[in-house]
Amino acid sequence: MGRIDAAFRRSRDDGRSALLIYIMAGDPTLPKSETLALACERGGADLLELGIPFSNPIRDGSEIQAATVRSLRAGTRPRDVLALATCLRRRTEIPIILTTYMSPVRGMGLAAFASQCSKADVDGVIVPDLSLEESDEMRSNLDGHGVEYIQLVAPSTPGHRARSIGRASRGFLYVVARSGTTGAHADIPLDLETRLRLLRRCTSLPLAVGFGISTRDHVHAVARMGADGVAVGSATVRTIREDSRPEAVEAFVRDLYAGVKR
Repeated sequence: MGRIDAAFRRSRDDGRSALLIYIMAGDPTLPKSETLALACERGGADLLELGIPFSNPIRDGSEIQAATVRSLRAGTRPRDVLALATCLRRRTEIPIILTTYMSPVRGMGLAAFASQCSKADVDGVIVPDLSLEESDEMRSNLDGHGVEYIQLVAPSTPGHRARSIGRASRGFLYVVARSGTTGAHADIPLDLETRLRLLRRCTSLPLAVGFGISTRDHVHAVARMGADGVAVGSATVRTIREDSRPEAVEAFVRDLYAGVKR
């Protein structure tokens, strides 16, 4: 059993949704990112997403875009993020998922990227700008190295396509809560619970909901809708921007974690 599967099973056995926490690697610095990642785990994160900075993050809102700029200005490169994952793996068994765009992957080469993910003991990869139709080579390379390729399903995705995405995905299915970019929102889409029920018919993978989940009330609501996981990104990045002390980030995550019960 892989770490991702084990994390979802543990949370399910505990009667709660798993908590996925995203941070931008290298914001404010790579050494600080390592400290903050471990703080997220202490706060209750079940899975950790590390963002690889890219100069044109089209699926991200203003908060993560600004973090991307800070990380790039600090000199963070894709190989640095892989090195960060390697350092984290020496200290924790939390599932580590890299979130990136295709341009940095192509810069390394798909085969080299998959190999480096495996060497870093990364558990999964998310590529928001890679379509299902273009994903075969990525999935094949990652499969060959035992790394889960996690795909996104959008609010506009019809059932037949969701089934195809589910078959092509590994680890879990990332359910995009709302159309548009990442970022905090005031409410949860009213149709999300219905979408989750429909997606249950399309895949046996765990369903993790992200995009716009930013408060404990949001986490409560999404968990009650039956999501297997809840992903919080922009709100975590904002917390780090405002107060990057590990204890502050740990407290933020712990407050979210208090709402994960289903």
